[in-house]
Amino acid sequence: MRVSGKTGFSLGCFAAAMLAGLSGSALAETFVLRDFTLIDGTGRAPMANQALVMTDGKISWVGPVGKLKAPAGAKVEKLAGKYLMPGLIDSHVHLGLVNGITQDLKYQTTANIEDQLKTYAAYGVTTVQALGTEQDLIFPIQQQRKGRTSNPRVYTVGQGVVFKGSYGGVPGLDQSVATPDEARTMVDAQASKGADLIKLWVDDEFGMLDERMPPSISTAVIDQARKDGKKTVAHIFYYDNAAELTREGVNGFAHSVRDRGVDDALIGQMKAKGVWQMAATLSREASFIYKTLPFLDDPFFSRGVTPAVLAELKSPERAAKLGAAPNFPKYAAALKQASDNFGREVKAGIRYGMGTDSGPTARFPGYFAHWELELMVKAGITPMQALTAATSANAEFMGAKDIGTVAPGKWADLLVLDRDPTRDIRNTRAISSVYISGTKVPTIWQTCKGRAASACEGRP
Repeated sequence: MRVSGKTGFSLGCFAAAMLAGLSGSALAETFVLRDFTLIDGTGRAPMANQALVMTDGKISWVGPVGKLKAPAGAKVEKLAGKYLMPGLIDSHVHLGLVNGITQDLKYQTTANIEDQLKTYAAYGVTTVQALGTEQDLIFPIQQQRKGRTSNPRVYTVGQGVVFKGSYGGVPGLDQSVATPDEARTMVDAQASKGADLIKLWVDDEFGMLDERMPPSISTAVIDQARKDGKKTVAHIFYYDNAAELTREGVNGFAHSVRDRGVDDALIGQMKAKGVWQMAATLSREASFIYKTLPFLDDPFFSRGVTPAVLAELKSPERAAKLGAAPNFPKYAAALKQASDNFGREVKAGIRYGMGTDSGPTARFPGYFAHWELELMVKAGITPMQALTAATSANAEFMGAKDIGTVAPGKWADLLVLDRDPTRDIRNTRAISSVYISGTKVPTIWQTCKGRAASACEGRP
């Protein structure tokens, strides 16, 4: 068949395009993981003898090994005896605030944030939500989550809203508002920069400050966020503030109520309004009750910090200073109340996630997520409920549709464990491998910060 030059050129282009497409398909990066027990993040019971296919960083197929059709040329890894689940999501962190355990906003650089994100990844935390103490440099880091990345995905509120002269924020970051109009302006500013949700603080540091954020300000924040299409999450301590914010339409709490027990009235309003206990931050509260933290010699912790940090944490001078602080005697009661209230909310049907408030001084990225899971179980939920809170539930609250479960179309952000975490929640520490976008990243058992690898204690 004879074709004109014009038509022949078009067919030639078409053929070239077809070849290019075939070439691109052939070059797709495809990996197969098989023979593991799947904990898919939905709360379903573990499923043995499962497999999945990862293509260009996303899950393209998951199912029983017997139905696996491995693509030609795919790399295959057998995970017999192991447990595979979604990477953990920490819904409450603060990034880049510390050097060692010294906190100062000057340390908040892109390089320091990325270093901390690698620590989160080493512990199997593949997504974090930064909750209100980040400068604008957080937004370019936030955008990386939209594509294939080797660092944990970042969601952020940018700068949270603080009532002038009251509790919240960090020194050096201008977050204070004095009027409802100023509050609305700040909400609009963060929303326009790309904040995923809006944070506000309502607290007075055990009564040491004269005022908490009044309803006139918090209502303005919540209403304006709603107009901007954003959820709101509040730092709270007191029952009365939790009740008022629920009435105003807040979407979630970043801490448990810690001054008294939650009752049927508050729980009923939270259920009616759909208010989440987004994070109970039990590990935060627990960390405050110690003069010397109890896990300093645990290699699961010590591998993630430098010898200088360990020495400072163990120093008698630090212990004496913490013990002499005026609020130190109050923390044990706050922890017990937070734990009791979280357990009661869960039994009553309040939706909940997992968050730690990691990042400020001596609240350690990654490690605290595992401690948080353990404390949530001690508060009365099952290991499976805790794992689901830290995966699909967090993703749901955050509006993250491409993470949180092991399912086709989701990013292959995965945590592989040597032991079953649904039998013992401490088995989340038995980390075999971590994947972000289908690529293995170093785990905490391959990490030894600030010293030669041989200097770290071996894996138990």
